[in-house]
Amino acid sequence: MTFTVLDRTTSATAKQPDGDGSVQVRNDVRIDAGKAKVFAVYGKGGIGKSTTSSNLSVAFSKLGKRVLQIGCDPKHDSTFTLTKRLMPTVIDVLEQVNFHSEELRTEDFVFEGYNGVMCVEAGGPPAGTGCGGYVVGQTVKLLKEHHLLDDTDVVIFDVLGDVVCGGFASPLQHAERGLIVTANDFDSIFAMNRIVAAIQAKAKNYGVRLGGVIANRSAGTDEIDRFNAAVGLKRLAHFPDLDAIRRSRLKKSTLFEMDPTPELEAVQNEYLQLAAGLWAGSEPLDARPMKDREIFDFLGYD
Repeated sequence: MTFTVLDRTTSATAKQPDGDGSVQVRNDVRIDAGKAKVFAVYGKGGIGKSTTSSNLSVAFSKLGKRVLQIGCDPKHDSTFTLTKRLMPTVIDVLEQVNFHSEELRTEDFVFEGYNGVMCVEAGGPPAGTGCGGYVVGQTVKLLKEHHLLDDTDVVIFDVLGDVVCGGFASPLQHAERGLIVTANDFDSIFAMNRIVAAIQAKAKNYGVRLGGVIANRSAGTDEIDRFNAAVGLKRLAHFPDLDAIRRSRLKKSTLFEMDPTPELEAVQNEYLQLAAGLWAGSEPLDARPMKDREIFDFLGYD
């Protein structure tokens, strides 16, 4: 099945509120990614989104794809296993030129990581100030100005925590598929349910659609699968809680650079299969999130 590149340019007159009581963050600049496939990765804080995103980026690159990973977190640690160091953020370099973006060179904010993966750290405003949506918008603007998407096959937005406010939900305005990373526990699935609601809200006005669920840091997937069946989601991959995954972060390495073991090779193959499946494309999922009370009762025990 082929992957359909969705039209992300919706008429302004057709736009609807993203959700009840929502604060709208509109970016004037959207990614014109051509044939590139654009994914936004969300999940509960600390669930392993950056680890998942970075290894997925490498898996795409191992398939011969040209990959751009964009970290959307003030911690700017999305890409350090790819580049082996913390990179300056887009906001950092813009501040150095008093926000005159025309003075920036590509090498000021784009860095090549392992196996040719190109890395950008959008960063974020100082704690308690500003809006993440502005930061993402400025990053996309720079990418377009420097024609960095012209030769890119895959773009991955790695977005902080489960904070799907109008600002850090803005990568959904540029993505074609939203991917959710979750563990097999109450808190992770509860957060996933809220993220489903956010993606479906953005889908009213933009081309983003739910792509599926990535199970991470879990021995089993029974609760994930039960929830998926109830709301209309699909599990795309399962990565167990291996110590090698934890050690890879400490070594500032992707899983594809670690000393091989049968368990690690199985995880690498799972990433390669996930990348191949995402590249081949799939039908969007029309999941229906539960109300908070409903999911509380659904996941809880008497």
